[in-house]
Amino acid sequence: MGEMFATDKLLTIDSLFTLAMLILLQAVLGFDNLLYISIESGRAPAESQAKVRRLGIGLAIVLRIVLLLTLLGIISRLTMVLFEIEWTGVITGSFDFHSLTLLVGGVFILYTALKEIYHMLSLDELGDHQSREPKSVAAVVTWIVTMNLIFSFDSILSAMALTSNFWIMTTAIVISGLMMIYLADRVSDFLKKNRLYEVLGLFILLIVGMMLLSEGGHKAHLHFFGYPIEAMAKSTFYFTIAVLVLVDIVQGRYQRKLMAQRRAELENRAM
Repeated sequence: MGEMFATDKLLTIDSLFTLAMLILLQAVLGFDNLLYISIESGRAPAESQAKVRRLGIGLAIVLRIVLLLTLLGIISRLTMVLFEIEWTGVITGSFDFHSLTLLVGGVFILYTALKEIYHMLSLDELGDHQSREPKSVAAVVTWIVTMNLIFSFDSILSAMALTSNFWIMTTAIVISGLMMIYLADRVSDFLKKNRLYEVLGLFILLIVGMMLLSEGGHKAHLHFFGYPIEAMAKSTFYFTIAVLVLVDIVQGRYQRKLMAQRRAELENRAM
């Protein structure tokens, strides 16, 4: 444990480079988490939403550090098999704590995204979007902190592969958390001002849920009817998101052109 808390090499060039890499890693892997926070915080009362985001991320930073300490102590136990499923020819798998966490998180993310998409489709008028009774501040903060911890597993395990220095990893967690607090308000404001992008955000969240499920199934060595579950590659995930964003931008611009053309045709007929 002494190496983890060593500080004599904290300010070396290698340590600073590692810190920069960890901050970048936390930022990249935290994108889906940031999107979830922005969407979930919208369920709180309007006057408390900014407070909910800051409080939720702040608590999550503290609990991430606690999680880091815990993982450093029990890393070998995360791969211990908790139970197995053996239904030959139908479904087989062996589940540990890590795979179960990813699977539960994936199911919840999918449920959240599908529920919000269904709500959008069931609206009679756009004004009904805010008609649902908001969740309490405590409930929203609880979900933000819980999902933040689920999203944290991969980033913390990746950080532990880069360095064993506890203080470098903690500094990266705190800096990335402060960045999330800064960006969460801006992402939420953007979604409020550009309501069409809410649909894009929910479908990205849907893909995040699928990614967590595939990763959890892969770690659990799940096989359905003899076919293994393969984890979605991060490159595939970000490429899919890039395509979704590009399609949304192109479709939006094309739709505006069609609407302008239609208005021009109506004006010509009126004349």
